[in-house]
Amino acid sequence: MPPNLKKTPSIMYPDRITWSGHTDCGRVRQNNEDAFVGVAVDGHEVRHLGKIGGLQVEASDLVFAVSDGMGGANVGEFASRIAVEKIAVLLPPLFKQRASGLSAGFEDVLEELFAEIHKALLYLGSCYEECSGMGATLSLCWFTPGWMHFGHIGDSRIYYLPAAGGIRQLSEDDTHVGWLLRTGAINEWEAKNHPRRNILQKALGAGHQFASPQIGAVGYGFGDRFLICSDGVTEGVYDEQLIAILEEEREDISPAHHLVNEAIARSGRDNSTAVIVAIDRPPQA
Repeated sequence: MPPNLKKTPSIMYPDRITWSGHTDCGRVRQNNEDAFVGVAVDGHEVRHLGKIGGLQVEASDLVFAVSDGMGGANVGEFASRIAVEKIAVLLPPLFKQRASGLSAGFEDVLEELFAEIHKALLYLGSCYEECSGMGATLSLCWFTPGWMHFGHIGDSRIYYLPAAGGIRQLSEDDTHVGWLLRTGAINEWEAKNHPRRNILQKALGAGHQFASPQIGAVGYGFGDRFLICSDGVTEGVYDEQLIAILEEEREDISPAHHLVNEAIARSGRDNSTAVIVAIDRPPQA
């Protein structure tokens, strides 16, 4: 593991993970090109998870992902569905390889997963004229006891909100504007209003010859949270505002539903999708 990432003491296991997911077309678009998925996977099977739930990370790993499709008409919607559905199909055999020691670890598994989805989108784009140029972003979080491994390509995002406070964007936007922001050449407001903010340099499919995802891992502890979201959420919501919104507790809707509603109220020009994953604190004695 990278040396700069924290490790949670094993004495704090087992971890219980809760999640919620929600997606919406927004106020402008008629169709939804976003998609999300949650699955529990082990060496025997993969189980689809509901929009809201909670499980202990012991026998099964938990995987959550958000994808934003592109390609025009209904092709973008098709592309994002393919991306998330392929996860459930491809993960079990890759999981078995990792468990048996036939692969080096999560990095190899995630790179192969992204490569297979990339090939599937390129194949469809080459076979059907109406699918030409179809592509998708993909931001994926794989939870094992104490660790979250992630893979990412595009401009959907993965955020880490530690229990101690603050927010950290783990994923890097695959845009020139994202690079300008990371290097300090522009600020967050300028990035959100830049005319080329949505021009992707990397994506799955979309005519790109290669797919080179960002791969990483972070150790987690009780009280930590993770957010996976499409760019429709972050278009009108700044990072510091994300913290405030996620701190608001609602009894009538899930945390992800609440965040998506807030994003649409502040912008709503694009589809908005969010998956929020929380590590439960240990029960009180």
